[in-house]
Amino acid sequence: CLVKSTKNNINQSHFGPQIDMPKAPRLMKKITPEGNKLTGIFCHIFGHHYTVSKRVTEHIKEYKCLHCQKQVTTDERGKLSALTPVMQEINKTLEEMYQKRNRRTVRRQVA
Repeated sequence: CLVKSTKNNINQSHFGPQIDMPKAPRLMKKITPEGNKLTGIFCHIFGHHYTVSKRVTEHIKEYKCLHCQKQVTTDERGKLSALTPVMQEINKTLEEMYQKRNRRTVRRQVA
């Protein structure tokens, strides 16, 4: 015995008028440069679960958290630091230099 009126989203029933409440916003997974905000809480409590996403050299690697997608890299001291655009550019240049050097040493060994 529920009749919905189109005026002001009011439902009429034998108990009187009922107002439709707006739906609560859904928690959505947003991925930001810092990581995913929803699963970031999990990482904040239990710590990140990093996996190697890219090998720059034998000693320098880029890592990505499986849960919040946060990216880090090893710095010049061997510690993890945030993967900023500056660090990405440094890693890219370092990788190119490392690959050129390895190509030269392989050619010398073959010849």
